[in-house]
Amino acid sequence: MSWPASLAGSPAIAVIERAISRNRLAHSILLHGDDGETLGAIALAIADRLLNPPGAAGRRDVAAGHHPDCFHLRPVGKMRVITADGTRELIAGVQMTPSVGAWKVAIIHDADRMNAHAANIFLKTLEEPPARTVLLLLTTHPYVLLPTIRSRCLHFRFPSATLGGSSAVAAEGWGAWLDDYAAWLGRLVEGGAAKGAAADYVMTLYGLVARFGAILDQAVARSWESQKAALPPDLEEDEQVAIETGLLNGWRTRLFAEIEHATRAFARPRFSGEEPAGQRAFAAAIERLEHVVRLLRLNLNESAALEDFLLGSLRLWSRPARR
Repeated sequence: MSWPASLAGSPAIAVIERAISRNRLAHSILLHGDDGETLGAIALAIADRLLNPPGAAGRRDVAAGHHPDCFHLRPVGKMRVITADGTRELIAGVQMTPSVGAWKVAIIHDADRMNAHAANIFLKTLEEPPARTVLLLLTTHPYVLLPTIRSRCLHFRFPSATLGGSSAVAAEGWGAWLDDYAAWLGRLVEGGAAKGAAADYVMTLYGLVARFGAILDQAVARSWESQKAALPPDLEEDEQVAIETGLLNGWRTRLFAEIEHATRAFARPRFSGEEPAGQRAFAAAIERLEHVVRLLRLNLNESAALEDFLLGSLRLWSRPARR
């Protein structure tokens, strides 16, 4: 399997490749970053190299779940929790002798979703990992994991692609949304004392909220259709629900991250040290965005979060507020 195109040849991938070739890969590896799909692709590429080495007879498709020595542990249900029972089942699998090769690989998806009982059970396996077994922990929130789990893993961070000038998210209509958002900010900053300007600002705001929801729904639906085809056929329904919920969370995290980038790209060229009011508005807008993103993690609806941020931006960026 190929590495994700944006990471092929990167220092972290080179280190992993070299460790595999020398048979010195760590037993426990924590893969973390901003994009869960990328982390999953990296984990599958590692598993493929260990379980289907060059020259091995009878290659088996790791990505499709057809390799008996590749184990997966995923969150289940809408609450996306990794349970103690699921953790015990994984541990029982990796304790067994490899079926067809020399290695076993366990991939723990969204490892930060372990409940306390599951985390403590898993910690015992980390302390005494089975021979010739590699445990790959994937997470976009590494500091939610127990410190004792983090300390027993070799860490690799894979940041999302840097955003420069244009949208890095391949969602239909997203680039146009960012352009319209920046244009809306521009109208707020310029003032707009004409009759009906305030109504225009508010109507545009709610148009942005509605379009955001449609873009998010479409992006999640397309990602789910693509990923569902590659999932093992025996995957439980509650695991599928958890994966789809995880896709939603991942997409909205990326979209809100790009809103932050677009806000910075708008503000920095316009406000120098000679305009402290503009700098204060910029800082307050970013703080507000970070606040609503934290609320998203507590299950605030994304449309309500965006509405809250944009209403705050309306007050912060309008000319009277910046005087």
